[in-house]
Amino acid sequence: MTAATSHFAYPLTTTSAATARRRISPQAGHALEKLGHAIEYLSDEFMVSPDTLSKARLDAILLMMEINREIYSECPEIHSLGQRISSWLRRAA
Repeated sequence: MTAATSHFAYPLTTTSAATARRRISPQAGHALEKLGHAIEYLSDEFMVSPDTLSKARLDAILLMMEINREIYSECPEIHSLGQRISSWLRRAA
């Protein structure tokens, strides 16, 4: 597991759980889409015109990324067929 820390409470991690497929509700999907557009817009603005507001922009980007991860991680995981069979066999044993 690779971990980095941000100045926010949510650690930046790369694990197999972070790459698991999720069942995203329409509401969560809409929120993720809007957050993604806002993050992209602020990132582009941050790169084009770094000025005195750049710290505030960076904080806003990081905050939206944290909220994005929270929304995504709250969605239930979709287990593969192999995982479902393995779970069924463990319960049957």
